[in-house]
Amino acid sequence: MSDSAKKILMVVSNPAVSGQTGWPIGFWWGELTHPYWEFVQAGYDITIASPEGGALAADAYSDPEDASGFSASDFVSLGFKHSSQHKGLIEDTAKLSDLNLDDFDAIFFVGGQGPMYTFRGNPDVEAAVRSMYEAGKPTALMCHATSTLLEAKDSSGRLVVDGKRWTGFSAQEEEYVDSAVGQRIQPFLIEELARAIPGTTFVVGPMFAPHVVRDGNLITGQQQNSGVAAARVVIEALEG
Repeated sequence: MSDSAKKILMVVSNPAVSGQTGWPIGFWWGELTHPYWEFVQAGYDITIASPEGGALAADAYSDPEDASGFSASDFVSLGFKHSSQHKGLIEDTAKLSDLNLDDFDAIFFVGGQGPMYTFRGNPDVEAAVRSMYEAGKPTALMCHATSTLLEAKDSSGRLVVDGKRWTGFSAQEEEYVDSAVGQRIQPFLIEELARAIPGTTFVVGPMFAPHVVRDGNLITGQQQNSGVAAARVVIEALEG
């Protein structure tokens, strides 16, 4: 790592089991690898961590080698998977609470199904959001990782999203996925709960189109197709 390079902390879900489907769940490959590549090209140093540390697992549909073929064209993730150097980064991740957040210039929370269970209400995840946000550093959350913002509070006890515009996986997108799979996938709808919060503005773009909202140093991406755009907004915030 270069001492002068900007340092990005990417936080990824530990493996979990969906209470809705019983499926093993985790992070979404493209939401890790595509932003990672944007940060690498910008010359940044990247650390990958998780709430509990250790080995991670991805959602099956995000795996370019999954039998479903859903992400078969994701060559960036395919390359990451087959690089021993890069694959090693998710085989033994740092534990989030063990890190000194002062060492990082920005934080980027990767989505997937796992964060709905492992990020929301997690005190270490919420503390990391609060610390980076209040330090004025770019604080980015992607897709289902934005479920964290339903409860994350600042030091005064106010929700971080109070008075803010933000986005996350939309109800329309959830309904589309449920219909395609043939069953309810998620335990709750981020958009439904977000719109019930007074004093905040939840906005969504077209279904599965890249959509990023920046309000100050809070940066949110709607779904997996927004990862590159969100990373570029983080870079813009750091270089601006």
